[in-house]
Amino acid sequence: MRKNFRTFLCLLPVCLAGFGVAAPVWAQDERCAVPMADWQPRDAVRKMAEDQGWLVDRIKVDDGCYEVFARDGKGNRFEVAVNPATLEIMQREHERGEHEDDEHEHDGDKQD
Repeated sequence: MRKNFRTFLCLLPVCLAGFGVAAPVWAQDERCAVPMADWQPRDAVRKMAEDQGWLVDRIKVDDGCYEVFARDGKGNRFEVAVNPATLEIMQREHERGEHEDDEHEHDGDKQD
């Protein structure tokens, strides 16, 4: 029993150091780290999407971003991550699972 306790004490600093390294990684995982006070309302997100010509099925919050589930004029379903403060499109995912960054979305290059 005493040997297990010593082993635990020896490994404790290593474990704590691991959590210290992992915590900033978890914090960086959020795509849109924006304080709630700076968020635009869902109505603004819906208007932005409709101005793009999208038919909005659902708007939800995930990883600190608004996520818009919508269809384009051809009926293609997709999901868009939107920065809640700026309403900037952060990422677009087509129903078949492709990911596009906003900057590649308009350059005419299609990746299949």
